[in-house]
Amino acid sequence: MSHPEATGSANNAGPSNNAGSGNSAGSTSQPFDVAVVGGGIVGAAIARELAGYELSIALVEARDDVGDGTSKANTAILHTGFDAKPGTLESRLVRRGYHLLGEYAKRTGIPVERTGALLVAWTPEEFDALPSLAEKARANGYEHCEIVDAAEVYRQVAALGEGALGGLTVPDESIICTWTTNLALATDAVGRGVRLLRNHRVEAVTVAEDATTLHTSAGDVPARWVVNAAGLGADVLDRLFGHDRFTVTPRRGELLVYDKLARPMIDKIVLPVPSKVGKGVLISPTIYGNVMLGPTAEDLTDRTATGTSEGGFEFLLDKGRRLMPRLLAEEVTASYAGLRAAIDHGDFLIQADPTQRYLLVGGIRSTGLTSGMAIGEYVRDLIAEAGLTLVPKAELPDPPRMPNLGEAFPRPYQRADLIAADPAYGSVVCFCERVTAGEIRDACRSVIPPASLEGLRRRTRAMNGRCQGFYCGAEVSDLFTNSRNEATR
Repeated sequence: MSHPEATGSANNAGPSNNAGSGNSAGSTSQPFDVAVVGGGIVGAAIARELAGYELSIALVEARDDVGDGTSKANTAILHTGFDAKPGTLESRLVRRGYHLLGEYAKRTGIPVERTGALLVAWTPEEFDALPSLAEKARANGYEHCEIVDAAEVYRQVAALGEGALGGLTVPDESIICTWTTNLALATDAVGRGVRLLRNHRVEAVTVAEDATTLHTSAGDVPARWVVNAAGLGADVLDRLFGHDRFTVTPRRGELLVYDKLARPMIDKIVLPVPSKVGKGVLISPTIYGNVMLGPTAEDLTDRTATGTSEGGFEFLLDKGRRLMPRLLAEEVTASYAGLRAAIDHGDFLIQADPTQRYLLVGGIRSTGLTSGMAIGEYVRDLIAEAGLTLVPKAELPDPPRMPNLGEAFPRPYQRADLIAADPAYGSVVCFCERVTAGEIRDACRSVIPPASLEGLRRRTRAMNGRCQGFYCGAEVSDLFTNSRNEATR
C-alpha cells in the first residue's frame, strides 16, 4: 500500500556522507530507538526535541527535501493563539509554541517581524462579535487585544477599502519565514545526531515484538518507536498500524503575492472577523518584502492538487476589491497553493499507543508552524509516559545560525564586511531578490543541501522575485550544478 504524495512532509535520506544529511537506499539493520515519519516543521521539531536525549533517531521523509509539503506553503504567521478555541490542546500548544519559536528564532536567525495584526469588522454583526473575540483572547491567556473604532482602523491601515466599522488589535502577531524555520529545526536535529532519510516513502508497516519495520521506497527502516507526523498522509499511515480514527481532507489554500512596491501600503496583518465558515481572507506583509492576499479554503480529494485555479483567483480578487482596492492596482508576482490537513476532529489529535510503541500526531493545521516546538515537547512527555526511557545528553551543540532571508534585516549583498572577506557575496545572480553567488554556494555546502532548484529557492530566495527566474534561471541553474559538484568532491 503506497502513501499519497504528501505523506511525510519533510526531510532527507539515509546514512549519509554529510552528518546524516545525504541520501541512501537499502535497509538499516539496527533498529532506531525512534523513527519520526514526516520532515515538515512538526516532524523536524519532534526529531530535534527527542535528539536531546540518549536516543537514536531517524527522520523519515518521502520527498527529496525537508519542508516540501504543507510546511512550505502557508500564511507564515507566528500566532499568539488569541483566537484558538479555549481549553483545547491546540490552544495550549500554540500559546507555548509562540514563545518557544520566538526565542529560537533569536538564537538561529530565523527572520521574524513583529508587525501586529488588526481584525477589521465590515458589518454590524462582525462589529458586535469583537467583544467576544477579545474575551476569547483573554481566555487563551492573551491580554493585549483592544477594540478600536473606524477612525483608528484607518489610521493604522489607510489603504483599506471604504466601510470598515471598527477593529480588534492584536499587537503581538508576527510574520516569520516558514522555510527557514523548517530548515533550522531539521539542521539542528541532524547536528544533534538524527539520521535524515530523504526519498524514503513508507509503503507498508510490520509490527513485531522487538521493533516495527517501516518498509519504504528506499529500504526497510526498523525502529522501537514510530511517531507519525506525516501531515496529509497521517491517516493513511495510521491505518497501516490498524487504526481507523480520523480522515484527512486536503484543504487547498490559494494565495496571491504582490510586488514589493505594494509593501508601503500595509505594515501589519489585516484579518477578517472569523465566521462559522472559517477565518477568511487576510492581507499580510511577508518577510520577503511582498504583500500576500489569501487564502482560499477549498476541500478536495486529491492530496497532490497544489495547482492554482481560475476560480481561486477570481475569489481572491473579488475579496481584495473590498478589502484594499488600491492593492489590486499593483502587480501580482506569484501565486501559489498549499494543502492543509483538515480532519474530522475538533482539535489536534496526538495520542500514544504503548502496546504498538506508536504515537500519532494528526490534524495539525496551519498553526503547526507556531506550535511545532511545543508539539515536540508534548510528544516527548507522552512517549516517556508510555515507557521510553529518556536520559538527557550531557552536551548538545549550539543551534545552527541560519542565513537571513528577511528583507527587514541585512542581506549579504548589503554587508561590506562579508564582501570584503569573500567577493562572492557581492556577486548578485538573482537581481529581483538580490541573491548572491556566495549564498548559492553556501546552500549547497550546508548540512542539508538542496536536492533541486526548488529547494535552493527556499534556502536563498533565488528565482522567487517578479521575473520568477526568467532572467536569472540559467545562471542560477549553472551555479547550483557547479556548487553541488564541488560540495561532493
